[in-house]
Amino acid sequence: MSCPEFDLKGYILKELPRDEARAAELHAAGCDACREELDRLSLTFTALRAMPEEEMPRRIAFVSDKVFEPKWWQAWLNSGPRMGFVSSVVLAVAILAHGVMRPVEVAGPAPAFDTAVIEARVNREVALRLDHAVKQAVGESEARQAEKIQAVVVAAEKRFEFERQADRVQVEEAFNVVRKQMTRWYMASAEVGGAR
Repeated sequence: MSCPEFDLKGYILKELPRDEARAAELHAAGCDACREELDRLSLTFTALRAMPEEEMPRRIAFVSDKVFEPKWWQAWLNSGPRMGFVSSVVLAVAILAHGVMRPVEVAGPAPAFDTAVIEARVNREVALRLDHAVKQAVGESEARQAEKIQAVVVAAEKRFEFERQADRVQVEEAFNVVRKQMTRWYMASAEVGGAR
């Protein structure tokens, strides 16, 4: 709430004389309540200035004016009994049109179909589709089998490489043991031979 001796609304609207505006500004700098009120008023004033100006209406319409009366077709369509009558007329016209425009049945023998030809054609189409489906299924199965074989081969190659590395390490360790043993024997024989 602002202090009563200062007109903050007049300050925001720039309607105060210069000395009163300066006094209100100095007071607001030291008073928290007035500063908050100035912030709120400034925000409201900014929002109002941002709104577009609209022209006042030149004429005010009253409820009794003919402007508010429904058009003839709106009054006619909003009538329930009239719409019921129209619906029944449309339905009667549709039934009559269906009766008049119905195709005339021709009396006579029905056309004969050669069932053997139709059956042969159906069997041929079924055989073609079945052959295509079998080829597609076999192709997909072979592709899956090839992927599985490839995966098994890759796994076997990795395992073989790992085992080969392990065998090589074992051979190198055995060779180192033999070399150390031979070096000891050589040294021992050299000592025995040198002691004579």
